[in-house]
Amino acid sequence: MSSPEIVVLVAHPRLEQSRVNRALLRAAQGLPPGRAEVRNLYALYPDYLIDVDAERAALAAARLVVWQFPFQWYGMPPLLKLWLDEVFGFGWAYGPGGTALRGKDLWLAVSTGGGQDAYHPSGHNRHFIDAFWPPAEQTAALAGMRFLPPLVLHGAHRVDDATVRDHAALYAERLASYPAWPEIDELEPDLSCAVPETDRPGD
Repeated sequence: MSSPEIVVLVAHPRLEQSRVNRALLRAAQGLPPGRAEVRNLYALYPDYLIDVDAERAALAAARLVVWQFPFQWYGMPPLLKLWLDEVFGFGWAYGPGGTALRGKDLWLAVSTGGGQDAYHPSGHNRHFIDAFWPPAEQTAALAGMRFLPPLVLHGAHRVDDATVRDHAALYAERLASYPAWPEIDELEPDLSCAVPETDRPGD
């Protein structure tokens, strides 16, 4: 059997309390066999001791890398950030010789506690949600990946069950139909950023 072309990294520190992320997890797990590998980071690494070699091996054949997480303090949960720090290493994901992820796509599936009106210049978060994507977008660029427009569900604590079902169905449809997404044709292939070796301290 060939390796899945999609790797879904689920990172929710309290997954049992999240209707939305549990529904998304089930949707990803319900794809046809061999379509996606779903990795629940908090279940895999409750001790935060990440197996870097295993994570890199999971990414090797993937065309699409998905980060599924709740938006916390305008970013990702701590274990996903640690995963990024350790897995996307210099000389592997970026920098001289760091081409392991080049040409792959990165997609965020994010849920927020605040409603959509909170992510507005007149709301208490003071910015549209798109204003918070540049760190992930630049991470993709540094690794030679293409950053796809994120999938967002606002107000995750308050949405009704029908909305959760519809959102999970959309998630499953998008994963199943990748890469046949209309918006992909409108994106630049990637925004690769060369990192000179002199930017790193010597041994």
